[in-house]
This record gives sequence, structure tokens and C-alpha cells, in this order.
Amino acid sequence: MITVTEATANAGALKRLSDEGVSIWLDDLSRRRIESGNLAGLVATGNVVGVTTNPSIFQAAIGSGEGYEEQLADLAVRGVTVDEAVRMMTTADVRAAADVLRPVYEATGGRDGRVSIEVDPRLAHDTTATVAEARQLAWLVDRPNVMIKIPATKAGLPAITEVIGAGISVNVTLIFSLERYREVMDAYVAGLEKAQAAGLDLSGIHSVASFFVSRVDSEIDKRLTLLGTDEALALKGRAALANARLAYEAYEHVFAGARWQALGGARANRQRPLWASTGVKDPAYKDTLYVDELVAPGTVNTMPEATLNAVADHGDVQGDTVTGGYAQARADLAAVERLGIAYDEVVRQLEDEGVAKFEVAWQELLDAVTKSLNSKGVDAE
Repeated sequence: MITVTEATANAGALKRLSDEGVSIWLDDLSRRRIESGNLAGLVATGNVVGVTTNPSIFQAAIGSGEGYEEQLADLAVRGVTVDEAVRMMTTADVRAAADVLRPVYEATGGRDGRVSIEVDPRLAHDTTATVAEARQLAWLVDRPNVMIKIPATKAGLPAITEVIGAGISVNVTLIFSLERYREVMDAYVAGLEKAQAAGLDLSGIHSVASFFVSRVDSEIDKRLTLLGTDEALALKGRAALANARLAYEAYEHVFAGARWQALGGARANRQRPLWASTGVKDPAYKDTLYVDELVAPGTVNTMPEATLNAVADHGDVQGDTVTGGYAQARADLAAVERLGIAYDEVVRQLEDEGVAKFEVAWQELLDAVTKSLNSKGVDAE
């Protein structure tokens, strides 16, 4: 776990990133991080202005049991179900983190200082249940700076519109394709129009669109390696950045369009692109690749702790590395397609795998909590 001293000593690259208009969010949360003062220290000295969570993060934190013993004992005495126990623990952590970040939220007018919590991943293909879960999570956390994470599945799109329309801020997650990203932005705009029709204050509604990066390279690089030609190998490590840069181009287009102008005039907030999955998975690549090469104003980069440490230590932030690269990005993706690697098939596979991985992590969390409750003499169901 990064220390406050380390964050202070190495804040140069992180500060440069912030100065370029990139909001730095930490892709991790645990009760130990909160109670030790580590999160508060990172916010105070490390340019961290937000936190994201997901089922895998909670599985790692709560599955270890560290810091949760007292609450687990209380929940066991009450005889709660395992699902209720998990939600009580995860929302408690998000509520506490939101309190730590509340000054940032106030200082930035709600733009940052956000903490995200995801709907039950088992609901990813159920619109009605996702909307109900989002409302429930917003009520349980009960903090203005919470963001509810909704996956960008086909069923998630109308849920995004409904939840935004109810005035609840949303982090849309598991976006891999440019087509789906455009659908996500459309769902957000439709939600704002719904909120406006209901007389809600649009200035208080915020959203980010979590566009996943490293997993794209992991899958496409694997296929390029199997091809093994010089042309194929030369394209390794290029597809994910190309995909993300073209996503930013789409963002610029949508939020400069005529439909947006009416909402912008009503003080609506743009849905910022958030670069997710920015930890490098191939050790052959520089460990700050997906930070250094995705610098653009009005974006968020949510980093796992190892990536945050790496950027603080040796990040190379050299200004905007996105907006001048659209032509090359299109050329890179076209070159991959010419080799017989179908973009649409890859991103569809990645979405399916992303949902499945979170479902597995959630089930592992439920199993771990069930074991803990049962060990205290409670039959968790």
C-alpha cells in the first residue's frame, strides 16, 4: 500500500497529469485503507480525487476478513442473509470513503470527489432489476458523491437512462467497443432529457463512461502473436490505445453536437471518459503505458495501486497524447482487421468475459462471507 510520505515525495508526475486535465482516481478500496488514514493521505497529498470499486476489489478486501471482523460478528448475531451482509459491508466502506472525499466533491462542484459502487453483476442482463438495485444502493450509501456503476450491456443501456433520469449519478462500466460507447453517451443524454422534463437540476447529475483499455491489448496481442508475422508482431500494444483515442474523438463529437447544446445551456455536465483497466498486463510494456499515452483534458484515469505508484515514480507526462492521434488510431485498427482479427468479435468477447469475471468474483465474495457467518454459528442463506 502506497504511503503518504511516498505520495508526497513523488507527486510530480501525478501533479502534471492533474494539470493536464486528467482526474486521478484510485481503483481500489478496503476498510484497512480507510481506517489507517491511507486514503485520506492520498487525497491530501497524492492528487487522488476519486475512488472506483468493483466486485473483484470487494472480493479481495472483504474476502481477507481484515477489518471486517466486528461487523461480521454483528451481522451474524442479527441472522442476516449473506446478500444483505455483503451489501451492508460494501456500502459502509463506500459511505466512509465518500466522507473522506467530500471536501474534494465540494471544491470541484461535484465533478470529482466521487466513489463508485457497482450493482450486483448478476443483474447485468436485467434492466428492471438493475434500476431497482441502483436506487437501493444510492439510498443505502446516502451520500451525494456516490456514483452507481451500471454495466454497458444491452440491458444496461435503458437502465442508465432511467437512473440518470431519476437524478442519480452513474459510472457506466465495462465499455470495450466504440459502437457501445456511442450508445452509452446516447443513453446518458436521454437520461438528462428525462431528468430535465421532470424538473430536476441537471447541474447536480454527473457521469463517467469507463472505457476499458489493457484487456483490449491482451486479447488482440494474443491473436497477433499466434499469427507470428512481422506485420502482426509490429502491431502488438497498439490496438488498446487506438481504441481509446477514437473513443475520445467520439466523445468530442457528441458533446459538441446540437442535441447537447440545449442540455449544456441548462448546466448539464458532460459524461467524461474514464480510462479503466489501466494496469499493464504484459511485462514487455512500460508499466505507465496506459497513463502516459492517454492524457487528454476532461478525462479520468482510475489506477490500481501499482500503476499509481509507477506513475508517481517514473511517469512520463508530456501533455495531450490523444487528440493528435486519430488518423494513426484508425490506421492501427484497420491494420489489425486486415490480418483477419475481427474487432467486433473481440470487443463482444471482452464484454461477455468482463461480466462473467465480475459474477465469479461476486460469488466468491458471497461464499467467503457465508463461511464467516457460519463460523459464528449462523446459517446464512
